[in-house]
Amino acid sequence: MPWLLAITHNRMVDQARRNARRSAHELSVDEYPADVADENFDAHASGYGDPEELRRAIRSLPRGQRSAIEMLKLREMSLKEAAQATGMSIGALKVSVHRAIKVLRMSLRA
Repeated sequence: MPWLLAITHNRMVDQARRNARRSAHELSVDEYPADVADENFDAHASGYGDPEELRRAIRSLPRGQRSAIEMLKLREMSLKEAAQATGMSIGALKVSVHRAIKVLRMSLRA
């Protein structure tokens, strides 16, 4: 019986901690906006930039990285589909996408 009470106590403590962490990140909103679009929306702050600049940056990527980005991010193909189409392994595709995104962030930030 004592071990059952200890388990129950520990589960209750874990749940209380979980709830405390979750509620620490929540914000109380008295009134929701009437529409989703915000008039003060700043396109550059949200991460959207010049689409033509993005196209140029993607074209400047090495062929493997460019095809991985095009298939996985632009065409939204699954990793399995892209691996079959390119002949690359799933792991190699993941690495190519990661490296391509890193290069794109650096080139678009400058």
